[in-house]
Amino acid sequence: MARPLRPYIKQIIMWEEKNNSLYRKFEFKNFSEAFAFMTRVALEAEKMDHHPLWTNVYNTVEITLNTHSEGNIITEKDRKLAKKIDALG
Repeated sequence: MARPLRPYIKQIIMWEEKNNSLYRKFEFKNFSEAFAFMTRVALEAEKMDHHPLWTNVYNTVEITLNTHSEGNIITEKDRKLAKKIDALG
């Protein structure tokens, strides 16, 4: 039997564009899983020198991406980080 992809995450929405940013909300089983996800994202973001605006409340992580150095708009850098984040979820 194939293992389900990302069994611990409930994908609330896919990335959406709003307010010149990419936005996505993730929900996990508990705080530990949400925090572990944030740690993985932080390591990838640091490698790219591109850091998200995010919030975490218990099992929910909300991420907003835009490129500050380009005037707070969505750039290819944001789309690349979004794809990496999707792969970590």
